[in-house]
Amino acid sequence: MSEKPQKSPKSEAKDYSKTLFLPQTEFPMRAGLPQREPEILKRWYEIGLYERLRESAKGRAKFVLHDGPPYANGNIHIGTALNKILKDLVTKSQQMLGFDSNYVPGWDCHGLPIEWKVEEEHYRKKGKQKPDFRDSTAMIDFRKECRAYATHWLGVQREEFKRLGVIGDWDHPYATMSYPAEAQIARELMKFAANGTLYRGSKPVMWSVVEKTALAEAEVEYEDHTSDTVWVKFPVTSPAHGALASASVVIWTTTPWTLPGNRAISFSPKIAYGLYKVTDAPADNWTKTGDLLILADALAEEVFKQARVTAFEKVRDIPGDTMDAIECAHPLKGLAGGYDFIVPLLPGDHVTDDTGTGFVHTAPGHGREDFDAWMAQARDLDARGITTAIPYTVDENGAYTDHAPGFAGKRVINDKGEKGDANEAVIKALVERGMLLARGRLKHQYPHSWRSKKPVIFRNTPQWFIAMDKDVAASGKAKSGDTLRARALHAISVTQWVPPSGENRINGMIEARPDWVISRQRAWGVPIAVFVREKGDGSAEILQDEAVNTRIGDAFEQEGADAWYAKGARERFLGARANEDWQKVDDILDVWFDSGSTHAFVLEDPVQFPGLAGIKRKVDGGTDTVMYLEGSDQHRGWFHSSLLESCGTRGRAPYDIVLTHGFTQAEDGRKMSKSLGNTIEPQAVIKESGADILRLWVASCDYTDDQRIGPEILKNTVETYRKLRNTVRWMLGTLHHYKPTEAVAPAEMPELERLMLHELAIRAAAIGKAYQEFDFKSVVAILSAFLNSELSAFYFDIRKDTLYCDPPSSPTRKAALTTIDLLCASVLKWLAPILSFTAEEGWRMYRPNAEPSVHLTQFPNDLEALRDDKLAAKWEAIRNVRRVVTGALELERAAKNIGSSLEASPVIYVADRDMLMTLFDVDLAEICITSNYEVREGEAPADAFRLDAVPGVAVVVEKAVGTKCARSWKISPTVGEDAEYPDVTPRDAQALREWKALGVSV
Repeated sequence: MSEKPQKSPKSEAKDYSKTLFLPQTEFPMRAGLPQREPEILKRWYEIGLYERLRESAKGRAKFVLHDGPPYANGNIHIGTALNKILKDLVTKSQQMLGFDSNYVPGWDCHGLPIEWKVEEEHYRKKGKQKPDFRDSTAMIDFRKECRAYATHWLGVQREEFKRLGVIGDWDHPYATMSYPAEAQIARELMKFAANGTLYRGSKPVMWSVVEKTALAEAEVEYEDHTSDTVWVKFPVTSPAHGALASASVVIWTTTPWTLPGNRAISFSPKIAYGLYKVTDAPADNWTKTGDLLILADALAEEVFKQARVTAFEKVRDIPGDTMDAIECAHPLKGLAGGYDFIVPLLPGDHVTDDTGTGFVHTAPGHGREDFDAWMAQARDLDARGITTAIPYTVDENGAYTDHAPGFAGKRVINDKGEKGDANEAVIKALVERGMLLARGRLKHQYPHSWRSKKPVIFRNTPQWFIAMDKDVAASGKAKSGDTLRARALHAISVTQWVPPSGENRINGMIEARPDWVISRQRAWGVPIAVFVREKGDGSAEILQDEAVNTRIGDAFEQEGADAWYAKGARERFLGARANEDWQKVDDILDVWFDSGSTHAFVLEDPVQFPGLAGIKRKVDGGTDTVMYLEGSDQHRGWFHSSLLESCGTRGRAPYDIVLTHGFTQAEDGRKMSKSLGNTIEPQAVIKESGADILRLWVASCDYTDDQRIGPEILKNTVETYRKLRNTVRWMLGTLHHYKPTEAVAPAEMPELERLMLHELAIRAAAIGKAYQEFDFKSVVAILSAFLNSELSAFYFDIRKDTLYCDPPSSPTRKAALTTIDLLCASVLKWLAPILSFTAEEGWRMYRPNAEPSVHLTQFPNDLEALRDDKLAAKWEAIRNVRRVVTGALELERAAKNIGSSLEASPVIYVADRDMLMTLFDVDLAEICITSNYEVREGEAPADAFRLDAVPGVAVVVEKAVGTKCARSWKISPTVGEDAEYPDVTPRDAQALREWKALGVSV
């Protein structure tokens, strides 16, 4: 065993701290982000950071993240913050990857969300009547109120987004309500009129009774709803099936109120049907003994169970492919003198025998599939003398019209969005006519307006549509098969989707979607600025006059879309054609058409947005890229409408890459709700912890899925941030002593420094790849592991003695400083897109006289030459030995046999000769942070410490021999060898002499 270390002489009481290169920095340990971040924001504005970024990137290929416009109607929430931070991560990282990555923020300012708020605050809350928009003055005044409301919230949200550290052209954002934008939106609509895909037609659309407007699929959400269900008999009347004369076809529906609109029954030729006879039923039952019912074989038993039938028998099979010969009477026939028409049976692909009866009640005015099935047979129905006119059974208030005899005035839904009396009225009439088999209740997913949160109905009404399957007339000619649907499907296939699953999702939506209903019966938006001539059948001829269109576009450019509603607008725009019978359309455009057109007035208007001028996308043979980034719900929203608008007017998608993210949930996985008290407000997080904490949380998430946030998650994020910050702080403090003039070339560095430069090069490749692939969570993981494990716990820990205690002239110290300089520069740049404020703060202290902002730099791209795989393989063996030594020291420390590792002198037993040779020229005392060590070849004593993962290596920890150095605290027998400085080692004595020569008294 070694002897106990000798005590140092009394002279060890000297204060040698002035002769140590201890870290010195003004970069504080406590970040104080809530106070420091606004100061950094102010400086960015003062130095014109956005303008400098544009200037520095001139001539580079462009990477444009086109901002999906949020609604300007309230404070941002945590999901909005995540979205904007993700966009900033993309734009900043692409800029630092070498692109001109310009970000122009934007807002959606039209539409029902804002109109609804203005109505609520200015009218409903005050008990005031909404103005009559037939008065042009009232219309324009109301639109001004909407504009003022949107302007206010645009300003509020802009400041909230800026506080997140998002860099963009905040002084020149785009807004769909700006006059140039409104003009271009109108011009885009005119292009659809010119290519023949814009038309007015009568189709069932989703209608909000509460909001009094048609809705698109993107404006509804599916929520639980309890519906009345009924099983109804349709008596067979067709003479061709005399054997079925007393039978009835049975349908099942969850919308009894649509039965007055029934005009057919759909069946499937692929389903096995049968004629069934009720042989026993309760006397008071709606379904009677002897009833003959036609049902799908797979569903007959369940139907009879619902109808309380106690016994039944199958009379015979009815092949599915013979069903189209059957005709029925309407179950309400004769009510109020109505419903006296044939109800034919029509084949439909949407019919299954999974639930119901195997038949689908078909009301073409109340459902898309019903409408499609009806129209597909229209020609044959006309030939059979069956009128194909679709009734308008329900009005804009959700009330039955005269087209529903016996029910006029009954409400499906009332003004508050509550269930009306229509269902009960219809069910009562069915019972009175003996046509009801059974009724029930079903809880299921049903469409609701995402604004009012109330159920919607499907209602037949004249609306404006853009055709999906009509050949687009380009340059006056239509090419067969060149439809909007075909164009969109092709564009999807050549777009990069992140994650890739997004492609299948939107592809399925485009394949199945109906014609795009673009009209809204509201006030705040861009009007459908066309003139029409009625045809008498519900359709209309659209005026095609370039002079008229030019006058409209020019007026909107100068005065905004209010010009359409001003007195005398018809005469002004029609000019010499005002005496013709053209009428002005006063419906407004679906707000999704507005936002879908943003590419046309942001990416293609060099006057309004000069920083985006000259984009030449790869799809056009250029080098520039356009990305869209939003939540995954925008596959049916902004991605969808933008795709259709651009494909219809330009023949291609407006984007090259589409990135989607999930939704933000509470940390227990539940949906955030104020009633549950589990919401996290970004403003509160910023006030308490700073925006960089939010940014780090976003970057750490797997944004492709739903992500979670809450107190514990934020606590962990703060801890991750603290570790990253402390490592940066140590590097900045250590580099206080670095002189660039003393930099050491990599080839002249010790192996340990060359190893760390190799590791740096490895991280550079991995981080660069992750940023290129928008994989921010991997960037965080790589950087955290690198800073915490490779640097703090390994390299810095080993080199602290050299950096603090070596003489000023030490080549090893200078090499270490040179290495740390490269490490610090790289780390600050890699952190910049994520910890934008912290990296900026660190950069100003690291390079106060270099680039005025870290965001004006680029990621290191010249580190590959520093890779040395052979050296790394050697050091992998050395680090394995270090792991065994460290494990042994931990046990000794836990047993209180030693305090510091410097009290130890491990004896390392190595059985493998190759391993022994690897350790030959390595100072393991330095690597293991001990005062001394010994390597012995051969097997170790039985009680030596071993690690299963490192076979052939064992360690016995002995106490270090010698005296404790008063300056470095190492225990060494060499302390006292220098007569001038007898209380330190010779290395420290040399350092003291050099400090003395520099004028430092010791």
